[in-house]
Amino acid sequence: MKMSKQEYAFKYGDGKVKFSLNSAQVAGELKIKACPVLAEPEQAILQAIRNPIDSLPLREIVKPGETVAFIVNDPTRVANSHVFMPILLDELNAAGIPDEDMFIIFALGTHRAMTKEEMVKEVGPAVAARVRMYNNDTRDQSQFQFFGTTSRGTPVWFNKLVAEADHIVCTGSVVHHFFSGFGGGRKAMLPGVAYYETIRKNHSMMFEPGAVIGRLEGNPVYHDQVEGVQMCRPSFLLNVVLNEKKEFLKVFAGDFVTAHKEACQFVDDVYGVEIGSRADLVIATCSGYPKDINVYQLQKTMDNAWCAVKDGGVVIILGECREGSGSAVYEKTMQENNSPEKVEAALRADFQIGGHKAYAVTRLMKRAEFILVSSLDPALARTLLFTPAKDMGEALQLAFAKLGSGASILLMPQGSLTVPRLTSK
Repeated sequence: MKMSKQEYAFKYGDGKVKFSLNSAQVAGELKIKACPVLAEPEQAILQAIRNPIDSLPLREIVKPGETVAFIVNDPTRVANSHVFMPILLDELNAAGIPDEDMFIIFALGTHRAMTKEEMVKEVGPAVAARVRMYNNDTRDQSQFQFFGTTSRGTPVWFNKLVAEADHIVCTGSVVHHFFSGFGGGRKAMLPGVAYYETIRKNHSMMFEPGAVIGRLEGNPVYHDQVEGVQMCRPSFLLNVVLNEKKEFLKVFAGDFVTAHKEACQFVDDVYGVEIGSRADLVIATCSGYPKDINVYQLQKTMDNAWCAVKDGGVVIILGECREGSGSAVYEKTMQENNSPEKVEAALRADFQIGGHKAYAVTRLMKRAEFILVSSLDPALARTLLFTPAKDMGEALQLAFAKLGSGASILLMPQGSLTVPRLTSK
């Protein structure tokens, strides 16, 4: 095979990692479809909330004297909340709703609490100075109100601050999700501001058929989430779709179900990438911080890369993981179960959030070996069943030792976004 070296630079944390490959072996570089960015996102946001999908405009929904809870993403899910939140507040100010009648609660789900500095950064200093901001502690049952039980048996509890507001406005961004189909929409509430047991029961459906990436209809996790959220129905939704550079591609607003479905169709068209065949070796980056903040978030990139690798192949994942695994429960599950089969059996016997991430990660390892280039302690990486590599040089050496020097390669420089679709079996 003729050797022609090509240089690459993939995002890692706040920087980049450089490496070179024989270009003749590279079957493709998978990227999201070229899509024009919104030249004036602020105008697009205004246009969306004033001409929403299956809903009255936001300013016609909220009346003076009523309170509004805005549910906003935490730092692990980039939505550019700092751009749209001042617009939403100003729009309601113009309708006679003062700042003191509005507040923000962050959709933490089971993630850690945010610091004050993180809250300010997420929504911008001006917004942070105008309205109250709250964390959501999923483990403190006293913070939640019970609404009933879904037809699939999920007890529905939502944060009392949200439940007691006259109006709920869900915000966020939409990307593919590995078992609930797509992010955004109803996920602002469930898991965003739901009690732990609500999240645990809902997420336990990830074992069921239909709980797969890119699918809403027939997905039990999705349908259960929507049914639960209907019990404390949001008044309005604002979801955005961003590119790798965090630029706005499109804005969707209106009904929390139908506006979200339109956003999902757009995401599927832009982020889905067709491939003719899987490769021996897939090299993927999470696209840097915050998408590679920990293994918990990095798993989404693993899922996408898994779609592109052959059985018995290798995936090299670039992810800094400055905050480690992201879950003590995940680590404990892996310490107690040293194979994908044991992890699955343990989770089926006693499903726990955090433990579910152990299943999500290790089920992928049945197809391919995952070499991880990160700042994790190598011993921890091995406990999590990764093959640790100190840098790309070592990672490539390990991969080619297993696959041979002529292995076919697919590159995923936007690994957290692109979802490969096999066009031929």
